[in-house]
Parts: sequence; C-alpha cells; structure tokens
Amino acid sequence: MQKNCNIINNQHIRIMKILVLNCGSSSIKYQLINMSEGASVMAKGLLERVGLEMGEFTHKYRGEKHYEQLPIADHTAGIQIVLKALTDPEIGVIKDLKEIGAVGHRVAQGGEKFPDSCVITDEVIEAIESLKDLAPLHTPGNLQGIRAMQKVLPGVKQVAVFDTSFHQTIPAKAFLYGLPYEYYKKYRMRRYGFHGTSHRFVAEKGAKMIGKDWNDLKIISCHLGSGASVCAIDHGKSIDTTMGMTPLEGLIMGSRCGDVDPGALLFLMEKENLSTEDMSKILNKKSGLIGITGDKQDMRDVRAGRDAGDERATFAFDMFALKVKKYIGAYMAEMNGCDLLIMTGGIGENAWFMRKPILQDMEFLGIKFDASASDNMMGEDRIISTSDSKVTVAVVTTDEEYVIASDTYRLVQ
Repeated sequence: MQKNCNIINNQHIRIMKILVLNCGSSSIKYQLINMSEGASVMAKGLLERVGLEMGEFTHKYRGEKHYEQLPIADHTAGIQIVLKALTDPEIGVIKDLKEIGAVGHRVAQGGEKFPDSCVITDEVIEAIESLKDLAPLHTPGNLQGIRAMQKVLPGVKQVAVFDTSFHQTIPAKAFLYGLPYEYYKKYRMRRYGFHGTSHRFVAEKGAKMIGKDWNDLKIISCHLGSGASVCAIDHGKSIDTTMGMTPLEGLIMGSRCGDVDPGALLFLMEKENLSTEDMSKILNKKSGLIGITGDKQDMRDVRAGRDAGDERATFAFDMFALKVKKYIGAYMAEMNGCDLLIMTGGIGENAWFMRKPILQDMEFLGIKFDASASDNMMGEDRIISTSDSKVTVAVVTTDEEYVIASDTYRLVQ
C-alpha cells in the first residue's frame, strides 16, 4: 500500500509542472509553469523562423536570457531544442524530462465541436484537422506542435485549449451572418471569435479586483495588441465578440484589416486581378496599421509617426481608437449597460497614450476616465476610472499561458 501511495505522490508532483506550447506556422512560444508554487513560470522562450535556413532561439530562465541562432528544421526539431534547454545543466530549470507532467497547447479554432478544453486523443486530432479550413494560418502550426510532442515525449498527456471555446455561449442572433443559411449548415460559416482564454481570464481577474463575482457583472473586455478584439461578457458568458469566422473581422490590427465592406474586396480583386491567395495575404499581412502607414505595425511606432506629423500614422492612430470606442458603445447597448470595462493585451496594458483617446468623452455612457491614473502607467493592474464613474474601468494584465496551464492541470488530474 505504501508503495502505491509513493507512486501516486510522485505522479502528482510530476503533473505539477506543465509545459505550455503556442505553435504558429513558423514559431514556437513556450512556458514551463510550476502549478505547486502559485503557477510560477520556471522558464519561457521563443523559437522563430522555424523551417527556414537559420532560426532564432530565445530562452529566459532564473532572471537570465540565452539567445542563439541555429537551424530549426521543423517543429519536432524546435521542440527538441526547447526540451534540451529546459534540462541543460547551465540554462535548464529541471533535471529530467520526467518532471514534465503534461503539455497544454493553445489551439486557435475548435469550431462548434469543442465547447471546452480537452485531453488530446487521436479522435481530437482528427477533429482539429477537419477544422483547418476555418483557421488555415493557425491550425497547421497547432497540429505540428501536437504531433511533434507525441514523437518527443510519447508518454505525456497533452491538452488542447481552444481560443474559440469561451465564445460558444454566443447566441445565434449574434453568431450568424446575413448570408444564405445553407452556407452555415453546409460549411459552418458563422462568428466563432478568438482570444477566448484572455477574455475569460481578465474578466474573472478584473471582477476580483473590485471585490465582485464576474457571474454577477456585465463586462466589456478589450484585448488590444497586434491581434485585437472586444468581447461582451454578460454574467460570466460571452454573448458577442468582434472577431468572426476568422481573426480578420472587427478591429483594425497590426497587419489585419478588421471590418471592411465585402463589396470593396470584390472590386479590388477584379481591378487588381487578385487570386483568393493574393487577397488573403493582403487582408492578413499587408493591411491594418502597416497597411495604412506603409511601414509601422507597432503602436509605439505609429504614435511616434503621429507625433512627428506623419499624416498616415495619424490616420492609423485615430482609426484604431475610434473602432474600439465604437464597439464599446455597441456592446453597452447590446447588454443594456456595463459594470466593468477592461483594457488588456500589449496595447491595452502598456500603450497609455492609446487608452486616453479610446476612453475620454464617454461620460454620457457613465464612463469617467481618470487620466492621472492612466498616464505613463504600463503593465500593472489598476483602476483608471474616477470614484464617481458608474462604469469601473480597469487595466488588467492578461496571462493566457496561465489559463492553458490551469485547464491542462484540471483535465489531467
């Protein structure tokens, strides 16, 4: 009996360390999180230019950083590099790979098949594969990461955490498009939404910041970064969000167009003789901030250009702020009010100069912005509305990796 208890205890200790992977088409982001120590991050890093002639590897551990350039042939090779670094005598944080209890994967698209995270099986992989047409830029990398981990650590359980799961509570009146209904039935063309792990995390965290239960509140979450979306959360459930069937819809983003008249796209394809592949590249890679400015994708660069008198940078800056403001107003109308408005993501948390044009002049909606609390504030949790504001406005730092690790830990216990 004692021997069996030791086995169980050792297994429990092993599962406490969760490896979180976010695999893109040519990149691998990772974190090793120890769930037994307050979900502390033991190490994290990034592999870039996977599959190209020369890749880049950045590994952060115990306050130090290791960087090198090296060939990364594919995702399997990349994950082998990660695991080697984690166990390296000098830059590693564990002695043996057996200390990794489970692996959690960020998966972009779960369609209508996955309303929650799940343990990965062959059937789950097959289902994710069947959905790749809905997220052609993200799903192949997600699957490569899962399959690579099966090869490298075949005995370790893996969990898929879907960007879309949180939004499966959106009602049909909000997720259906005004297209022939047969296309929804045939191809499942509908709004799916993304950034679900982030919206769920900050909504719950933001509610705790003001001493409330998120299930008792009407919340608008603005995840603003290179990819950006706004979500209406009514008593713990997502009821609408700006991203659609793909991450292209909604806000203007770093290189994605956001909302645009479909007729304009047909016009452009005809005039420029563009294929669907050509148009996909334009909408995903050459539009948004970089499309408007010509050379600026980072909001800090856009702001610098605006301050220097660059007309196109000014257009981009003002367009981004206006679109976020419009959706905040729309979702307040949809929910008949708002108790908590959250700013998160790289821009929401750090670009204080963008928070001001978004949040000012909204007193008629009950939003009184406290510029003194927001100005020059970056990367911390803070209330940025006045004490007499009917809507509490908060900057809430997000942690999608923590959500993935938590779901993974819950499912493999």
